[in-house]
Amino acid sequence: MSCTGSTITDEQDQYLKVVNYEDTVRQLDSYYGIVKRQLLRHQSPTIGLFPKLSEKHANRAHIRDSIYCAAAIWSLYQAYRRIDDDRGRAYELGQSAVKCMRGILISWIRQAHKVESFKNNQSPQNSLHIVFDLETGDTVYEDDEYAHLQIDVPSLYLLYLVQMITSGLQIIYTMDEVTFVQNLVYYVERAYRTPDYGMWERGSKYHNGTPELHASSIGMAKAALEAINGCNLFGDKGASWSVIYVDIDAHNRNRSILETLLPRESSSKNTDASLIPCISYPCFATHDDCLYSTTKNKAVQWLKAGYGFKRFLWDGYGTVLEENNRKYYEKGEIKNFDKIECEWPIFFIYMIIDGVFKGNSQQTDAYQKLLHQRIMRDRYGDLVVPQYYYVSHDSVEAEKQDPGSQIRIPSSDCGPGTVFLWGQALYVISQLLVDGLLHINELDPIRRYLPSYNRPRKTGRYSAFQGLASGTASDLVVQVVLIAESMRLQAMMATYGIQTQTPHEVEPVQIWPPSELVKVYEYLGVNKKLGLQGRPPRPIGALGTSKVYRVCGLTVLCYPLTLEVSDFYLSHDMSLLIDDIKSELQFVGKYWRLYGRPTVCLLVREEHMRDANFKEMIDLFAMLKGGRCQGLKVRIGRLQNLLSSSCVEHLDFMHMFPAEDFHQKINMFSQLEHKSVGYQSLTDIRQAVRFSEERVEYKEFSDKPIWEVIEAYRNCDTMLGQSQLLGILLNRDGACFTFDDESVRDRIIKLNKQAGVIRHWSVVRYCSSLLENLVDSISPFITSLLVNGKQLTVGVIGYEEILIDVPLTPREVHQILYTKLQPYDVYQAVLQQEIIVYLGKLITTHKHLFSGILKIRIGWVIRAMQLYMDNYMKTTKTLDELSPSDVRKMIIKVMSVGDKTPHENMHPIHHRQIYGSLCRVPDNFYERVWIILSKTPRGIVVAGHRLPQQPTLSDMTKHELNFSLLVEQLLNRLDRPEYRHIIVEMIMIVSTILQRNTELTFDGEVDLDQLVANAFTLFQKDRQEDCEKSDDMKTFYDTTHNITVRYLARSAVNYILSSVPPANDNQEFCNVS
Repeated sequence: MSCTGSTITDEQDQYLKVVNYEDTVRQLDSYYGIVKRQLLRHQSPTIGLFPKLSEKHANRAHIRDSIYCAAAIWSLYQAYRRIDDDRGRAYELGQSAVKCMRGILISWIRQAHKVESFKNNQSPQNSLHIVFDLETGDTVYEDDEYAHLQIDVPSLYLLYLVQMITSGLQIIYTMDEVTFVQNLVYYVERAYRTPDYGMWERGSKYHNGTPELHASSIGMAKAALEAINGCNLFGDKGASWSVIYVDIDAHNRNRSILETLLPRESSSKNTDASLIPCISYPCFATHDDCLYSTTKNKAVQWLKAGYGFKRFLWDGYGTVLEENNRKYYEKGEIKNFDKIECEWPIFFIYMIIDGVFKGNSQQTDAYQKLLHQRIMRDRYGDLVVPQYYYVSHDSVEAEKQDPGSQIRIPSSDCGPGTVFLWGQALYVISQLLVDGLLHINELDPIRRYLPSYNRPRKTGRYSAFQGLASGTASDLVVQVVLIAESMRLQAMMATYGIQTQTPHEVEPVQIWPPSELVKVYEYLGVNKKLGLQGRPPRPIGALGTSKVYRVCGLTVLCYPLTLEVSDFYLSHDMSLLIDDIKSELQFVGKYWRLYGRPTVCLLVREEHMRDANFKEMIDLFAMLKGGRCQGLKVRIGRLQNLLSSSCVEHLDFMHMFPAEDFHQKINMFSQLEHKSVGYQSLTDIRQAVRFSEERVEYKEFSDKPIWEVIEAYRNCDTMLGQSQLLGILLNRDGACFTFDDESVRDRIIKLNKQAGVIRHWSVVRYCSSLLENLVDSISPFITSLLVNGKQLTVGVIGYEEILIDVPLTPREVHQILYTKLQPYDVYQAVLQQEIIVYLGKLITTHKHLFSGILKIRIGWVIRAMQLYMDNYMKTTKTLDELSPSDVRKMIIKVMSVGDKTPHENMHPIHHRQIYGSLCRVPDNFYERVWIILSKTPRGIVVAGHRLPQQPTLSDMTKHELNFSLLVEQLLNRLDRPEYRHIIVEMIMIVSTILQRNTELTFDGEVDLDQLVANAFTLFQKDRQEDCEKSDDMKTFYDTTHNITVRYLARSAVNYILSSVPPANDNQEFCNVS
């Protein structure tokens, strides 16, 4: 053992030891000269920033390019630290890097008001600028003149800031700067739901000014959050109040969305070269080997070329065909750039560095050879990396005909004396690594390249993203503390063998609602001088509430948001609550990545005892007591015994605020006190019963005088009737209208609580809608659906349908629901929230249920659920009468309706109705539409609307998400789901015929409505029905697929044959199979 250990140590020491001192010094001095001539010569003497190109627009400093220049200078600084006598060069280099990083910081601090605005509204107008004047640090462009919203830039800055501070450089000087950096963390935390313009400053590949969610931006934000969490910006000498905190749940959302998006870059870009620095150096955003390999290989396969990597397919930047006098492209213009995209050698450098970090010498050597075939020399004889290579105007057509056949020309921007500083900076870093002058641990002091479980453990009081390996995550134990609301509830639980603690018994530890922890975090990052208000009042998620907190001398444990008493009614459903507790425990166990065990506080309230399903909660606690929860290891115990193994977070920033203000502002969870503590006393708690009453509508009172409405309310003996009458008063006279000494709003709130106690779900939903309640954390569920390649619509059928294709804030969601839905259907405003939440959770665990569904129309999903209930459940209830847990079960049943065989002996018409309502299509359906469109010069017509052949085919590709969405937009004009499904069947048949007979084309348009009408006529004739009198297609819809396909095929063949040009007498018709 000792022999092996000494061998490894000797090898490491041998690597770090400078064998040939003089040769090393000579090499370092050579790189010092290169850095001085190519980088430092262009550094601003005032603010320390760098231009993008050394000659062109040399008065404009670009932040991304400046960060990479600082990184290259710092890398050489790290290399010089190996030798004893550096002649002051290490210090010079280090201070040059510091000057650049501080210049960026100062430029951004001037825009602190933008950071504050961005925290609440992630719009391009509120984003930090990424181009400044090189001498003054002033802004160069107005907010709407440049694509400033690039989340990857501040993320990259935070990442290198931590790297350089860890190496020993002092970059942050004052607490004002510390608070600003903390607010930069808030700035990037919501990258997972912030469409931006990406690394290439263009947004979607169509370059039409539309931002997108970019995997590269989200990945860089995730890496930055991991790196800076628990970092002391003052270095080893810093105090506790100079530490940066990261919301672990925000980090986890970025991780989840990144892993969902990869290997795709965005909805319009199937892959992108910007993913290489995201998954490899400098970010190392994923350590999932499969995801890393898939993403990297896809980029190499589609983008690698002889002169470099294309940024993305159909990229027009730098090509001779791009018109620089226009800000955006015209529709269909990007097709012009197919096969002549510029090739960027800088990505050969990224691949060289990736090879070094991965220990893949073969990859490193291969890309070194490719790179040195493409680099040039400047006036000093130094090697320079061109920005890109382009195809000359004379060679465009030849290159399109035979890609890779033409000689490309280096970008005109990189002529003699002009340096592309980003590329040159990376070249210096790569060659320092290749020549052995810089070790990967010196380039990456925080060990980003290692999985979290292999990084050196940080010492100190603050949590860090350094948890278990994914392979051993099953060994994680989730600690569970059961807190009873009162002593008598504790006694009752003891009769079931469930041991709990009361808030008094866990003292001096306090139990807090998660909303109180939000109040504490609002103090983090406050700076009145800069106008910064601290952390936005965002809820604390499941991972955040699984820490134990030390704040102002107190030890605090929070119960999760799931157990918070919410204005929204989902918390009233015991079955749903139990499912959520199980899901929460599984979630914490799966994604916990901090040192120390997670500690989950489960709060049991007396109102839970009233629920008819309380036995399910007892069963859950009994299962947890056994040490397992659906395969997850759990440990129930007394809180005092679990503290030593818990993850503890010290909120030391609170020392700067008056203790009196803090204690007055915080409301800890209080124990209920009763005169009797015996379990018999619980008998006075009325058990909740399932409640139902006759459904009577009061719509006619909408036009009656106020006094009649009030009188009807006084005489109404049903809760549902009361809720409807209060709704009429609310709409006509407002929430503050008062009668009998009580306002309308107070009456609705009281009725909502009463209905919640007895589980009268129709009234609960009606009142919640009148109160305009919004479910907690709805935005992440919307984002989850979007990044899985789905689009979302909300709306009442028959009225305007609102498309959601970008992440929205809760405020925006609220506005849509209560201005576009509630006026037409009170229930839909809350039911559609439920459906969004359930689908958002379902897509992460049962993704296969969404197969073939591109656009989720929530109103139509509800129709599918009602259809299922009406035909296959023995109930007369409507959907609004079901409990939330039953609604969730109903969604799963409806989403499980298959496309191959009838579901549970389902009638064909019902199958088509549900299938059409879900907007589900067969595999390769959109490619089939592409086939038809390519054979149809006049396009495809559905419901009087045309999908034109051009510019559709020239503007898109058949595998592109935007083409599929265009097809969905056409189909969504159909208002009968069963008819929609018949149209889908017809498309599959026509495309099959065209695939088997490739010589066939259509002279005119393909009118799918007419084809289906002709098929129905054939169907009627065979059934000997009067075709003129009967236009009810119900019997056709209710016919099995094997039969309808015959008539659809006959109609299609008849149309195709009628479109074939007349043949000569001696010419045979082609066979249509």
